[in-house]
Amino acid sequence: MARQTSQVEIQGKQLSLSNLQKVMYPAAGFTKGQVIDYYVRVAPVLLPHLRGRPLTMKRYPEGVAGMHFYEKNCPTHRPEWVTTAPIWSEGNNRWMDYCMVQDLPTLVWAANLADLELHTSLSLAKKILQPTMLVFDLDPGPPADIVLCCQVGLWLREIFGQLGLETFPKTSGSKGLQVYLPLNTPVTYEQTKPFAHDLARVLERRHPEIVVSDMKRSLRAGKVFVDWSQNDDHKTTVCVYSLRAKERPMVSTPVTWQEVEKCHQQQDAKVLIFETEAALQRVEKHGDLFEPVLKLKQKLPKLAALETLGGGPAPARKSTTRKRRTA
Repeated sequence: MARQTSQVEIQGKQLSLSNLQKVMYPAAGFTKGQVIDYYVRVAPVLLPHLRGRPLTMKRYPEGVAGMHFYEKNCPTHRPEWVTTAPIWSEGNNRWMDYCMVQDLPTLVWAANLADLELHTSLSLAKKILQPTMLVFDLDPGPPADIVLCCQVGLWLREIFGQLGLETFPKTSGSKGLQVYLPLNTPVTYEQTKPFAHDLARVLERRHPEIVVSDMKRSLRAGKVFVDWSQNDDHKTTVCVYSLRAKERPMVSTPVTWQEVEKCHQQQDAKVLIFETEAALQRVEKHGDLFEPVLKLKQKLPKLAALETLGGGPAPARKSTTRKRRTA
């Protein structure tokens, strides 16, 4: 089949879009053209969460039913107006040129490459060792689902509330829930990662029948793994408003704590499942529920603060954070 292309101009930039009728989500008949359309429509609230952050692409050239690959180095065939950030990779022992989605043309260009999922750093490229937020990725082990994650998320909200801090939940767009603590104050991963780990263990000690903090998959059945390990400079987390490569075009969607409570009370996972149109309607109604994550300034508590929460003294440990240089 001949490659079909369309030439478009977006904000003064010329783009060549290809195979817009290709079905990316077979179960929903959702095409590449619809993927691009979604990202264009959600761009006003999405772009602020992408700007300044190194992007790891997760590309699905043949759609969600086909092979996929992660791409950290920005493709060399990129347009000259796509900006990049050089980040030192300890694992590869070299500089990596990450794509930076700073504007709508770059977002459309990435979507045209079948970059269905947008994975970003918790820190800005210019200060790659200084996270602007802390995240807990709540991952349910079957047969548990997002309903049980809601219970764990509410416990996290309660703990941070006791520490005088505000948190914000979003769906993973898959089967779990993610809880973000905005910081936007000077801090390092060598501080956030141990804190997140210890807090996960506090929850595990309080609720051993529900929570697990160990990464072993064999321990997760019917429980919620509180993944603290994402708080690392060499890891990325799916960006808010990103599509997910599931059977249908699901979206990682910001939600309110009231909706989390409703999902838990009704024991109904469908309360927190959103496809593209539902996500867009929510933006129309609520605006960007995740905007405070970019702006709210909060200081990370000392590890000792967890002692008052039943966590016990923070154990001495070697740093698990890789040293990374920036250009």
